[in-house]
Amino acid sequence: MSKPESPVEPFKRAVTAAMRAMSENRELTVAFGADGGAGKGSRVRLPLPARDLPAAEVAQVRGAADSYALRLKHHDERVHAHLLPTGGTARAVFEAAEQARVEAIGANALPGVSNNLTALLEERCRTRGYAKVREKTEAPLAEVVGLMVRERLTGQAPPESAARMVELWRPWIEEKAGADLSSLISNIDDQQAFARMARKLIADLDLGEELGSDPNDSDEDQEENEGDGADDQNEADAGDGASPEGSTTEQAEAAEGEGEEGDETATQVESDQRMMGAEGEDPGEGHRPWRPDTKASTERNEPLYRAYTTEHDETVLAEALCDADEMSRLRAYLDQQLQALQGVVSRLANRLQRRLMAKQNRSWEFDLEEGLLDAGRLSRVVTDPMHPLSFKRETDVNFRDTVVTILIDNSGSMRGRPITVAATCADILARTLERCSVKVEILGFTTRAWKGGQAREKWLKDGKPANPGRLNDLRHIIYKPADAPWRRARKNLGLMMREGLLKENIDGEALLWAHSRLLARPEQRRILMVISDGAPVDDSTLSVNQGSYLERHLRQIIELIENRSSVELIAIGIGHDVTRYYRRAVTIVEAEQLGGAMMDKLAELFDETTPGQGRGRRRARA
Repeated sequence: MSKPESPVEPFKRAVTAAMRAMSENRELTVAFGADGGAGKGSRVRLPLPARDLPAAEVAQVRGAADSYALRLKHHDERVHAHLLPTGGTARAVFEAAEQARVEAIGANALPGVSNNLTALLEERCRTRGYAKVREKTEAPLAEVVGLMVRERLTGQAPPESAARMVELWRPWIEEKAGADLSSLISNIDDQQAFARMARKLIADLDLGEELGSDPNDSDEDQEENEGDGADDQNEADAGDGASPEGSTTEQAEAAEGEGEEGDETATQVESDQRMMGAEGEDPGEGHRPWRPDTKASTERNEPLYRAYTTEHDETVLAEALCDADEMSRLRAYLDQQLQALQGVVSRLANRLQRRLMAKQNRSWEFDLEEGLLDAGRLSRVVTDPMHPLSFKRETDVNFRDTVVTILIDNSGSMRGRPITVAATCADILARTLERCSVKVEILGFTTRAWKGGQAREKWLKDGKPANPGRLNDLRHIIYKPADAPWRRARKNLGLMMREGLLKENIDGEALLWAHSRLLARPEQRRILMVISDGAPVDDSTLSVNQGSYLERHLRQIIELIENRSSVELIAIGIGHDVTRYYRRAVTIVEAEQLGGAMMDKLAELFDETTPGQGRGRRRARA
């Protein structure tokens, strides 16, 4: 007698059929799983609802399916790429407006689709914590513009959880670009006209410098003529930048700089202290301090990387950012959130510990002419008393003194599950390596404010000089110093759960800071692990500099460390392709894969017998 079919199976078949019909793509492949919510081209993975099919989950899955199908049907990736702005914030706004357009077409035509998309949007706003936004600087501009575009195109108000966030921005956006918002509805069915109107809207929001050069009409006609015979390919590529939840700021950040080379010439940071070491310490015997070469950069007329002012930057211990009682509550919350994940990561950590401890055990040399008598060869002593090779001697395995620094991206895009998993994995890894006599330092990097802090205020007071460089105040956080035992620092990791801590990410200077601290360490082997989920983005900096300003600097710092430093650099990207930046890197799709990726990459390093072994380009993907 056959086993009765799960009620989820008919639902999955119905959703798949609906997606193929709506997208008009019979070749569309749909999979379901706990890690759903992603797609590319003709393949999409959706979240799997519970067996009893709760109404809320069903609506959200249908919303994700409808969103992706509408993107495939009404979105031309060639047109989109042709008109896409160059700057990070402008890209994010442009993506949000386009996703609102394709979803509005379906919502206006079919009430059921409208309900599904609304359920999906409400859940997304809730999980991203938009209801907790209290200040304008905490609300991402791209998300707000996307919600206001949706409001104009469909007449539907923003979800309740995001209403306050939108109202904080609404007066300013209406004043700057209200007319453009109203005119979008007339171009909803024409992607190219809509995109040009979106670019005008972006310019009205004081982001004109991020638009890049304006594509002229002849270029557009040529693009269209070239694409006439490639409709099938367009359909397959249309979902490359799509997401069932709509395009987000993180996706726009990840897309920036795709065409740039990875061997950019090094630029200069104003403070020599950052290049030397944390406190000006000796970076270690046998290591010669290096400086970036700015000659080639100057010859190409590229602006040197610099900070407009560093007087408001801070490097702070985690415990200094909140009181002890709050820290205890945050740590308890972290432990509560990840009870299930902790078991999985702990098993991986124990496996890593066994491998490391095996490398540190003492070993024996056999068949020696002198030493301790080898009991396993007593028979040889009886049969041939004069045989000289019947002794053994204990020796130490050469396991170099090692320190590992874990540098965690504390940007706003990490909010929610990614930062929670990163904190727990770092915590468990620190405990594991400490038991193996490997010291661990845990660091985080963010900024003190959204969209510029006191540095931007100073720049405004100075009359907005051109090419100001970095225009935000850095905040580098020390969660666990290398010499501090884990038991003293465990509470500090709970700080990552604090609302309002996660802001912008300026990766290049953070990487340089962590590297400088490592150079000052006395250990023989130094390993730097970077965990990030997006390209470097700071709206204030990118709005007044070249769109690739921060990303180019990050590439230069990575090149310096990989080619001229004794520090071994590895990177893990969460939903973001870091393999295009780092030689030794891995990209994971879901935050839950982080624990395994961290253990695997460290085990891979510790398995290498000589420094620098395996430094060739490895582009692994989890």
